[in-house]
Amino acid sequence: MSAWKRFRYRLEELACLLLLIIVPKFSRRACMRAAHVLGTLAWRVDRRGRSVALANLECVFGDRYTPAQRMEIAHASYRNFARTMLDLFWLYRDWSTKASYLSQFENFDHVREQMDREKRGSVFLCVHQGNWEWASVASGLLGFGNMVVTENFKNPRLTEVFRRLRQTSGQVIIPQENSLIRMLKVVKRGAAAGMLIDLNLAPSQAATVIEGFGLKMCVPLIHAVMAQRANAMLIPVETQPTANGECRVIAHPEVPWPEGATLQEISQRCWDFFEPIIRERPELWLWPYKHFRYKPRGATRPYPFYSNESSKFEKLLQAQGLAESFDKNG
Repeated sequence: MSAWKRFRYRLEELACLLLLIIVPKFSRRACMRAAHVLGTLAWRVDRRGRSVALANLECVFGDRYTPAQRMEIAHASYRNFARTMLDLFWLYRDWSTKASYLSQFENFDHVREQMDREKRGSVFLCVHQGNWEWASVASGLLGFGNMVVTENFKNPRLTEVFRRLRQTSGQVIIPQENSLIRMLKVVKRGAAAGMLIDLNLAPSQAATVIEGFGLKMCVPLIHAVMAQRANAMLIPVETQPTANGECRVIAHPEVPWPEGATLQEISQRCWDFFEPIIRERPELWLWPYKHFRYKPRGATRPYPFYSNESSKFEKLLQAQGLAESFDKNG
């Protein structure tokens, strides 16, 4: 690692540690205002991320939104991301006294009753929508004590900082590497796990290819494995941040899947639940993220500029029997 990178990583860690001291002291209103300012600042200076967001929106929605509307959605997405991150820091201290902003829990009692009645574990599913960090914190507040798999940061110092933040209310954070066995053990004993299902993975990882907004996405399949091997309930969790600083956290009924369904089919059903939610309020999804990093060879539908063809991606498509479907349907 170069001296510059070591210096930059240390600087990033110090900035986060400073936020850990300052942000928890904010009033709720001050935290909201800071998120709005930081989100707008990031929107203006992050040229690369802004171009990714606008390319994603154009490929997903086409002419449904004008260029000006796509700009506003992308801008709002930045503000939502800033709020999500600052909220995680804000809850770090005295989180129990701040939990009233997370008091709008819906249907989690039904999930617990079903888990107890059927002696089954559950997997709480989220996407980068709304306040996904608070969705994880909520499960800890409610006593599920779930194990959550997350991506490591490129800066390992930040990985440790955010692990501490995310474990505030009792959940256990683990990296993606070797996570399947640990999470299988959790759900097999009737406990809960959690994960984001719209992470972009390399085809060589524990990934499957699904279709989102008519485009191919290479995403995790761990949740599908846990459903298939451990009969875990797949529970979509939606979050709806409100203007007054609160957040509704909604546990929806489990995603059904037929006996004999493949891992890809289960994963597709889970995504199909969230796509209408994202379409209804697109400003709450993380558009600056490279969701469509891989594209099928010879794709006729436009993909974002950052998408690339990959031989490993093609092999994964063929293994799933999706290549033939793509040829027929375009």
